[in-house]
Amino acid sequence: MRAGVSVGTVDRVLHNRPNVSKKSLEKVQKALDEMDYKPNMYASALAYNKEYTFYCIIPKHESEAYWEEVEEGAQAACDRRRDFGISVKMMFYNRFSVDTFAKVMNDCLKQQPDGVIIVPSKLDITRKYTDIMHEQDIPFILLDSYLPDLKPLSFFGQDSFSSGYFAARILMMLAPKEKEIMLMKQMRGGNVASKQQENRETGFRHYMKDHFPDVIIHEVNLSLDDKREEYDPILEKFFIEHPHVHHCITFNSKAHLVGDFLQKSNRRNVQIMGYDMVPKNADCVRQGSISFLIAQHGYMQGYECVESLFNAIVLKKEVEPVNYMPIELLTKENIDFYRRKNIG
Repeated sequence: MRAGVSVGTVDRVLHNRPNVSKKSLEKVQKALDEMDYKPNMYASALAYNKEYTFYCIIPKHESEAYWEEVEEGAQAACDRRRDFGISVKMMFYNRFSVDTFAKVMNDCLKQQPDGVIIVPSKLDITRKYTDIMHEQDIPFILLDSYLPDLKPLSFFGQDSFSSGYFAARILMMLAPKEKEIMLMKQMRGGNVASKQQENRETGFRHYMKDHFPDVIIHEVNLSLDDKREEYDPILEKFFIEHPHVHHCITFNSKAHLVGDFLQKSNRRNVQIMGYDMVPKNADCVRQGSISFLIAQHGYMQGYECVESLFNAIVLKKEVEPVNYMPIELLTKENIDFYRRKNIG
């Protein structure tokens, strides 16, 4: 042996096992350095035969919603790494209730997770649990909203301010002479569902203030406290009272609520810009009742969150701390070429 020690001693050094003298350890380490030895982390992880459970904490949602894409991406990454004993458990909280977030986080931490993916609630309550995870050396990734003060292992999501700014710029390229625009929101108790939506609106209004300060922005709330069938009368009343509004924007994934209404009411003189390539939105784009969607790769985000935990925890690799998703504009002409599941 190059190090002048037995094969058994080398094996103990490579796998950090006890009963190796300081002299033998130095000999083996010197030989490894001379050989520029790089351990095969894949082989080591497989040989270790450990199981890892990651928890994904996301808002409750309907089927065919944006968060369903995130779930599918996370599960796909889990399936790809199943040989390494990776599993992902989804847990859901009410986006408008910090109490449900606290309960879910408590339940999660009782399970002693190997890693956690979190869509944050309010900063103070989220910090309470991220502090605990730091104390317990549990790596966590933030999804959707970037809160750098919480010191996550990594973040995945759009730069939401830039996204809203971009949306305003595109919208006003199409409507430079418009005097009024409709902003559709879905609120509960005066609050939108996420910090990300707030930041998108901030970016949007920042652009409008700088470049189109005289344009009136009418807010229409399709309240989350109301039933779906109550939305159409609200929209009907709005468009009757505002006949000069020809452009609508929303910063959530429910642009199809307006798109479906426009199809039923046969209004063809209103263009909608929305977010997320969920099936109902995509159908409205194909039928022409939604003109533009801004995609943020929910499937990719879910996939990459799990992959980053795998790389950091199992393979002991460094991972990128901030991962902004591309801001992509989808139309009737290119929506069918948008690859949702394009990860090998």
